[in-house]
Amino acid sequence: MPAEKDPVENRASVRPSTWYHAILTTYGAWLYGDARGFRTRHHREHIDGDYRNPPPSGEYTSLEQRSRDALKQDPVVLPTSLRRVVGLALRDRLVELGGLVACLAVGGQHVHVLAKMPRGGARHYLGKAKRHAWFVLRQSGWSGRLWGKRSKALLIRDRAHQLKVYHYILRHRREEAWVWSCAQGEL
Repeated sequence: MPAEKDPVENRASVRPSTWYHAILTTYGAWLYGDARGFRTRHHREHIDGDYRNPPPSGEYTSLEQRSRDALKQDPVVLPTSLRRVVGLALRDRLVELGGLVACLAVGGQHVHVLAKMPRGGARHYLGKAKRHAWFVLRQSGWSGRLWGKRSKALLIRDRAHQLKVYHYILRHRREEAWVWSCAQGEL
C-alpha cells in the first residue's frame, strides 16, 4: 500500500502570504493630463512632474480634456453615507478569501487597505473585493460604475514600513474618510 504524502510537504499550491498596501480609486478620479500630475501605463511616455511636484499649469490641458470627454459617466465621488458600506464590503470579502485586513480607509475617491494576502495574488483578491463592494452598493440603490481600472498593491518591505503605512491609513480620518482598524474598530 503506497504511503500517503504529508500535506505539509506538498505546498506547491499554497502561496506564502505577505503584507500589501493596496490603493483603489473610483471611476474618473485620476485621469491622464490631471493637473496634480499623472503617469501613463507602464511609464510609456515621459511626463514632467508628479503629485508632489505638479507639471507646469496648462501643459497637459488638452490631454485632460480628451480624457474627460472619453468618460462614460461623471467621475465618482462616494458620498459620506456610503463609505462605511463600501469599507465593510471590501473588508468582509478580503477576509472571506483568506486575507487578513489590518486597517482600511474609504475616502471620496480612493481607498487604502493594509492587508496580508498571498504573494502575487493581491490584485486578484482586490478585484474580487471591488466587485463584491459594487454588488453591495447596487443593493443600496447605486447605479453606474464605481471603480477605476486596476488597483495598486505595494509590497510591504519590513515592519517599519508596515507601521508607517498603518498610521498613514489611520490619518485619513482627518480627511473625513471612513476608517476601520482591527485594533480599534471604526474610527
